[in-house]
Amino acid sequence: METLIIDERVAGVDEVGRGPLAGPVVAAAVILDPNRPIEGLVDSKKISEKKRERLALEIREKALAWALGRAEVEEIDNINILQASLLAMKRAVAQLHPPPHRALIDGNRCPPLDCPAEAIIGGDATVEVISAASIIAKVARDQEMVELDTHYPGYGLARHKGYPTKMHIAALQELGVSRIHRRSFRPVKRLLA
Repeated sequence: METLIIDERVAGVDEVGRGPLAGPVVAAAVILDPNRPIEGLVDSKKISEKKRERLALEIREKALAWALGRAEVEEIDNINILQASLLAMKRAVAQLHPPPHRALIDGNRCPPLDCPAEAIIGGDATVEVISAASIIAKVARDQEMVELDTHYPGYGLARHKGYPTKMHIAALQELGVSRIHRRSFRPVKRLLA
């Protein structure tokens, strides 16, 4: 795991929710405080839900800055999931105070930002500041999907978080397409046809 120890403010940026059939795509941007290290920062997908939630609290408490950005279902359907993901990242970075001098983005593309940015494939597993963003984004989106489950019962959103599981597809076929489903995604589009 690469640890960044430099006097410039470096933001780690990652998004969660590209694959689901429902809900927003959520991005996080984090600037860690080199004087307040956080143990156990790894890719959010590699740790338990309990540990993720604990780390998310610690990151929010110890980071120099953190922010969330999102793109809604309508934006995803209008501009496609890749562009919506980049938009969510841009929105997250734009809300950081103090602003970063540079940004490290998980993936192979950078959103247009007001600072230099570098895309790092697999960065959520190799760069701590990106891991921190990955954790914050995953916890925020998962919590939102649990909340949406109470407003859209029957789809199982609290369990699968909107991903295209057999349970979710069966619920879509039985209940129909809700307002929070991505109409441009093939399994949903098929039901609407």
